[in-house]
Amino acid sequence: MTIATLFITLLVCMLLGMPIAIALGFSSMLTILLFSDDSLASVALKLYESTSEHYTLLAIPFFILSSAFLSTGGVARRIIDFAMDTVGHIRGGLAMASVMACMLFAAVSGSSPATVAAIGSIVIVGMVRAGYPEKFAAGVITTSGTLGILIPPSIVMLVYAAATEVSAARMFMAGLIPGLMMGFLLMLAIYIVARVKNLPSRPFPGVKVLAISSSKAMGGLALILIVLGSIYGGVASPTEAAAVACVYAYFIAVFGYRDIGPLRDIAWKNKQESLIGAAIRNLGYMLLAVVKTPIDKEIRHVVRDGAKVSIMLLFIIANAMLFAHVLTTERIPHIIAEAIVGMGLPAWGFLVIVNLLLLAAGNFMEPSAILLIMAPILFPIATQLGIDPIHLGIIMVVNMEIGMLTPPVGLNLFVTAGITGKSMGWVIKSCVPWLLLLLFFLILITYVPQISLFLPEYIDKLNGY
Repeated sequence: MTIATLFITLLVCMLLGMPIAIALGFSSMLTILLFSDDSLASVALKLYESTSEHYTLLAIPFFILSSAFLSTGGVARRIIDFAMDTVGHIRGGLAMASVMACMLFAAVSGSSPATVAAIGSIVIVGMVRAGYPEKFAAGVITTSGTLGILIPPSIVMLVYAAATEVSAARMFMAGLIPGLMMGFLLMLAIYIVARVKNLPSRPFPGVKVLAISSSKAMGGLALILIVLGSIYGGVASPTEAAAVACVYAYFIAVFGYRDIGPLRDIAWKNKQESLIGAAIRNLGYMLLAVVKTPIDKEIRHVVRDGAKVSIMLLFIIANAMLFAHVLTTERIPHIIAEAIVGMGLPAWGFLVIVNLLLLAAGNFMEPSAILLIMAPILFPIATQLGIDPIHLGIIMVVNMEIGMLTPPVGLNLFVTAGITGKSMGWVIKSCVPWLLLLLFFLILITYVPQISLFLPEYIDKLNGY
């Protein structure tokens, strides 16, 4: 009766259109009131503990703010130029460069819709002008944008780590090879289609132009080295790396690229200006910019948007942790786990059920909410069946990728529809061939665990564990 009340109340609230955070909190409190020995007074304490006791969650607002600075600035434009100069000369190279740009920006932003918005708003129009079918261009960008939650650092991975108390650093390690593999699979498929349909390519711009574009993009790409290098090298935790990334993103956007803030449109060096004069002038402007930063409209707008997203996500997490608390105190995951283990279901059969369940949930819910609800239930069952928790996490993240492309709540579909001005039906049709490729990739990730586990195990081995 407890299980039925908890899940039926949650389902009814969601069907009524109630925000997912309120639905999670209301169903949890109703279950506590009717069936639990806990008092309702404990709810306030649990809501506070849900965020204060999970150190990993501090990384989320930092990564969101760093993504906001880099998404607002010209980092996406410079990454696209670098990708075009790198692979644009190959047949279908413009589309392949779009995938490469999405992979690089995903590693900077950690967000799937942000990747589609930043890269797609520039690249889709460019691909159509170059002679690519618009539906092909939209499908490539919408699908490539899903790499934002698979290639580390990923906010969705941080949510899974907080929900199951596994290592966020190991999740980041586990996501790197699958993320790169998915990107290369997309590029391979594009190359085959380009050969069949004779899609255009650009002439190679030359080593000098490539060197210039790579140096311009390096300011943003250095963030990847800072975050992943510090985490993989054991120098910093994901939270510490996120804090450093946030500060770095502010400095590179405001003082380096100068796309936003008080130094916007102020050149590093004017014509016929000496290097010493330019250095003195820039030093003065930078000191003035530090003072002006708190009152600058653009920077305040970026910080406010980052704060809104952070508060929204953390409020969902707090209520989902309350939901998980009810699950744990009422032993619901253990009851379900004992029932499934008692059925004699093998690990591969359980993973089939997991994928079907998550694919269905991805049609109706946002990825972080799905992970926060499902992870506490699936985690104990997986451990009893001998499935590595990190492997389970990557399976869930890939399922969330597919959920970004499936209606009616596929966030990437809405972003692409807004960019192209086309209907949702048109965008969905453009994604169908690439969705089949993602499903094939999901099968690989599910039943070849070493794709996910090789890097964390190898780094553990290097560290002597």
